[in-house]
Amino acid sequence: MLERVTDLFTVVAEPTRRRILAELRGSDSSVGELVERLALPQPTVSKHLKVLRDNGFVRSRTDAQRRIYRLDGRAFAELDTWLSPYRELWEHNLDRLEELLDEEDS
Repeated sequence: MLERVTDLFTVVAEPTRRRILAELRGSDSSVGELVERLALPQPTVSKHLKVLRDNGFVRSRTDAQRRIYRLDGRAFAELDTWLSPYRELWEHNLDRLEELLDEEDS
């Protein structure tokens, strides 16, 4: 587990960070590329990337003078683990609803 001071849900609740994550879902990107695609100031993008990196949502590598960011699965795995019992509950409820609807059709 990552050591962090911020709750993962607080991290992804911020709309700009979700936009950055959505962009990185498509391809690895430099800060400059993200600034251009998101039409945000560079300091804003850098600030949010730091929060995402510190909490395990992204990682970076150096390419000459640029930092290239990509998604990192660690925090997503933690979110998925937390959500799993709720997903199972809804799947069970939806399966039961399907059974009831099938019974009505019979």
